[in-house]
Amino acid sequence: MPTSSASTTDASAKPTAASGGVQSLERAFDLLERMADAGGEVGLSELSAASGLPLPTIHRLMRTLVACGYVRQQPNRRYSLGPRLIRLGESASRLLGTWARPYLARLVEETGETANMALLDGDEIVYVAQVPSKHSMRMFTEVGRRVLPHSTGVGKALLAYTPAEEVRALLARTGMPAATEKTITTPEGFLDALEQVRRAGYAVDDNEQEIGVRCLAVSVPNSPTAAAISISGPAGRVTEAVAESFVPILQGVAEELSVALANQSPA
Repeated sequence: MPTSSASTTDASAKPTAASGGVQSLERAFDLLERMADAGGEVGLSELSAASGLPLPTIHRLMRTLVACGYVRQQPNRRYSLGPRLIRLGESASRLLGTWARPYLARLVEETGETANMALLDGDEIVYVAQVPSKHSMRMFTEVGRRVLPHSTGVGKALLAYTPAEEVRALLARTGMPAATEKTITTPEGFLDALEQVRRAGYAVDDNEQEIGVRCLAVSVPNSPTAAAISISGPAGRVTEAVAESFVPILQGVAEELSVALANQSPA
């Protein structure tokens, strides 16, 4: 009986310890994501207000993250995301691109245009995968390229349901330089464009990033990280008329990709 009793005590103690460990892990990841949402640098009081956690708990978690290299403490006592996260992010982006490629290839087959996948990484859009069109005249965006959200279809798709105050804060941090004469360069103009995305169910880059190029984009629903897919091509081919047939294809592939990402398995 004593042996049985001791065994029962040990078994009941393990879930408690594991539960505490899991809770700390969840809190640490939550703090990292809140830091990313805030632009990568925050103070402890800001994190406490946003997360609802007491300052001593946040301070303890941040000390651990600093020791591991995932967070840095700045001279002004604020905390920023650390360089060790870069390697993790780059590896995850490559893997995400690998999973997405079969779906992008199907977009190319069904639309004839170049297909892309992009993520919102901090305040920037980063392209993580592309399958080029088979046309001799086609669009090419280097995987890994970073652009600002306000001049891209994928940027509009990714920010369409972000609260207006957060969109304004992002635009204030990045600025709104004009890539072409058609680029939206005012916060109000961009917010109006996001309203159009919500109404239509897809986003358009109409010569806004590059003259002569038109892009249609949709977000990937329930993606583990904010992601969008798009097709892009010469403005003479990617017209408003073809959008009626291309957008349902984009939306269907985005839904299928969402399921694949949730299952963490390729097509």
